[in-house]
Amino acid sequence: MRQPSKGPQQIPVVVLAGFLGSGKTTLLNHLLHRSGGTRIGAIVNDFGAIEIDALAVAGALGDSTVSLGNGCLCCAVDSSELDAYLERLARPDAGIDVIVIEASGLAEPQELVRMLLASEHPGVVYGGLVEVVDAAEFDATRARHPEIDRHLALADLVVVNKLDRAADAERVLGTVRGLTDHAAVVPATYGRIDPGFLFDCRPSQERVGQLSFDDLHDRDRDRDQDRGDHEGHLHTQYDSLSFASDVPLDPRRVIGFLDGRPDGLYRIKGYVDFGAYDTVNRYAVHAVGPFLRFYPEPWPGDEVRRTQLVLIGSGIDAAALEKDLRACTSDAPHTADEHGMWGVLRYVREPEEAA
Repeated sequence: MRQPSKGPQQIPVVVLAGFLGSGKTTLLNHLLHRSGGTRIGAIVNDFGAIEIDALAVAGALGDSTVSLGNGCLCCAVDSSELDAYLERLARPDAGIDVIVIEASGLAEPQELVRMLLASEHPGVVYGGLVEVVDAAEFDATRARHPEIDRHLALADLVVVNKLDRAADAERVLGTVRGLTDHAAVVPATYGRIDPGFLFDCRPSQERVGQLSFDDLHDRDRDRDQDRGDHEGHLHTQYDSLSFASDVPLDPRRVIGFLDGRPDGLYRIKGYVDFGAYDTVNRYAVHAVGPFLRFYPEPWPGDEVRRTQLVLIGSGIDAAALEKDLRACTSDAPHTADEHGMWGVLRYVREPEEAA
């Protein structure tokens, strides 16, 4: 069994896509305002010579913004050029926790995802495709741009925005859900979704000496509360499950669980203990929609060996998922089953890939 050396934590790169006017910049600004201590870097791709969206974001991000104007990112650069932009944000001294690529309204999401998956930058990992939909204009947009059906099928998370303006919100939500493939569909107004859907939120007190975005925008929060909106009830839009087991998990059963994970289960993160199948390493798991990757790393010498996972989704049955995960446990010592880990190792980057 390989014994990889533990490298620096990879930074997730989230693609934020959606047609013109769907509310991508509003959503990104919401994430910035509610990020806590999490440091967000952004690549903002405007279509046009005047970079309006970049100006809207740059005030909050400062030097953590890379702006690409006058063209679509998926057409203007290739994977190696994208790596150069990512390098500006992923260097250790930048202190970035997550990178968001806000695509232009005319970009092709599939190409952006392809470029990220082809990235040779060792410090980043694909963090998922978020497609933003304007609920009020959904029918008209779909008539003008029938490719939206294909975009929704590719998405890992769909934010159905501007629901307060839609004449038939439930019908739009139902149509969108029917067009997605295993994606979580989250209703929203003003682009307000829980940041936990996209990245791990770091408590602001961990960033000593740096003013958090929450501190900078207290007035915005107070004004929102005065309006009587229900932004504080974001927890009603998603479900989560925390799973822990001191009994190791069987790798074949785990792969069976992951291959059959239900629609709406957007994120899975944490560590898996495969017991006697690999006594040296624990396996960090990172799943976003259908994307799945395992990262073996040596067990810390002073840490109790156990599986710890967090599952996040929309409309998921937490009790059923808990039961299915418990069924993956096995404390029986395995015999010389050299094929037991093959399913897991299919989702491990080879050393030459990570180099």
